[in-house]
Formats: sequence, C-alpha cells, structure tokens
Amino acid sequence: MQLRYSPESIVIVDTPAAILEWAAHHIEHVGIHQGHHLFAGPGRTATLPCWPRGALEVAAGHGRGAAGRTYDWARINRARDEAFALLAETLTGKLVDAADPAAVKAVHRDVIDRWSAQPGRTAADAATAFRAAAAHADHTLF
Repeated sequence: MQLRYSPESIVIVDTPAAILEWAAHHIEHVGIHQGHHLFAGPGRTATLPCWPRGALEVAAGHGRGAAGRTYDWARINRARDEAFALLAETLTGKLVDAADPAAVKAVHRDVIDRWSAQPGRTAADAATAFRAAAAHADHTLF
C-alpha cells in the first residue's frame, strides 16, 4: 500500500513501519526547529513540537483524530511504541533497553531527544533515520 502523507489527514496508520514512513514525510514538511523555535514551522500542532519525537506522535495520530471516527488506539499506541524502539535502535546501532521495564519507553524517547537536539541536525537526517528504522521494521516481520 502506498502511503499518502497529508498533515490534515484523519487516516491514522497502525504499523511501526507505516508510522515511521509517515513521520519521515511529516518531518520533511515541518522541518526541525530547536530551542525557542521548537513550536514554530508549518504543519505543527499546538501541543507537539516540530522535531523527530513530535513527528512520530503526529504520525501515530496525536492531534489528528476525527470526531465520529473509530480508531483502534491500543493497536496504534503499540505500533507507536515499537516505532520509538526501532528508531532508538537505529540511531544507536544497538538494542536500547532499560533494567526497569516500566522505564524502557522513557529511555527510547531520551535517545531520540538527545539525537534530535544535536546542533546542525536536519529534517533530512531525521527522515533518513525514520526510513532506515521503517526498513528494519519491515525486515523484522519476515
């Protein structure tokens, strides 16, 4: 299935690979804004900044659901969490885990945030990382 990205889309993807690919399109559209410009830029939402973690959240439907439409949020959130894990692993080149299972999501987000905050980081860098993680997600399914 060909993904059709649109920042206004009410269609919310529900696989890690599709979320990562949608996020790649989104970050190419909004760019990366750091520091006091974090919420600047086209396509941003009122609650999510224009940077990689925000792009993943938007891809997973944060701030995009339509009233009257039913979404399988449990499935979408599981796929989003897996997308975070795959991206963190792609950025570090190794499994990213935590001694406390309850902390693993925070560790993934911290890895992504530290990578995103590096000076000179570009939207192209992020899109490339998202697509590499998406390719890994597709590969792990078979």
